[in-house]
Amino acid sequence: MTQLTRLNKYISETGFCSRREADKLIEAGRVKVNDNLPEMGLKVSDNDVILIDNKPLKAKPKRVYIAYNKPVGVTCTTERKIRSNIVSAINYPERIFPIGRLDRPSEGLIFLTNEGDIVNKILRAGNNHEKEYVVGVDRPINKRFIERMAGGLPILDTVTKKCFVEQTGERTFTIVLTQGLNRQIRRMCEYLGYEVTTLKRVRIMNVNLNGLRPGQWRHLTEAEMREINDSISDSAKTEEGSIDPNKRLDSNSQPRKAANSNKPPREKGRIQRTENKPVRKPSARPKRKPGTLSLKK
Repeated sequence: MTQLTRLNKYISETGFCSRREADKLIEAGRVKVNDNLPEMGLKVSDNDVILIDNKPLKAKPKRVYIAYNKPVGVTCTTERKIRSNIVSAINYPERIFPIGRLDRPSEGLIFLTNEGDIVNKILRAGNNHEKEYVVGVDRPINKRFIERMAGGLPILDTVTKKCFVEQTGERTFTIVLTQGLNRQIRRMCEYLGYEVTTLKRVRIMNVNLNGLRPGQWRHLTEAEMREINDSISDSAKTEEGSIDPNKRLDSNSQPRKAANSNKPPREKGRIQRTENKPVRKPSARPKRKPGTLSLKK
């Protein structure tokens, strides 16, 4: 059976343009499917003849998955007008885009691809895919700092999920997140009165930075992709299917009701902490409860 795909997505997957740009082309009547002007939302397959400005649409390119060690100063955007954009930094011959982002002052591992479906499956917080960071702050940390970082902190109208945190030096620690809140680690540290001085992502799921110097990239291996695909096989691609229960406050400070939740609404004006299950520690680490202080010499 031939797989059907929405026309705008099909065009985007060939690398011709983004889905939004494809919608504009369709609305402008510049796209034809089997010599007919299509309606928005039409689904097509490889068997259909698709023309843009009366020129045949190129076949879909081979799927690309890249691991890149982003240096400080590179911006995670595809906007070519931004001189430090990540696409120009890599200079890959085909159209690719980053999965998620790292702040410009941050460095470390980031994925890039030309496949749209895998992006949301990896990024959605409700899918619980691990990202590991090594962080430096501006003054000495202690056991209380580690416990509070691991236990969840109120930022951005929510409470962060419980996570694995381990002290690795007087002013450094490792943290493993399954969320992707905006500038999450920096905001968590700021809440506790600390400023992040260095932030490096060293692992995403089963892929780490081993062998990649800053500015270098490589294709993900078949073994890495098999493991990633296995881990996201049950992941939701949409926000509705992978709601992070911690993101429960809307602009009117009312609780967002999670799926299958029978809990009564909280009283207005009070912050209600969501009880989260402890995050599984990385397999490479010894067993230790979240928040455990372990000062490595």
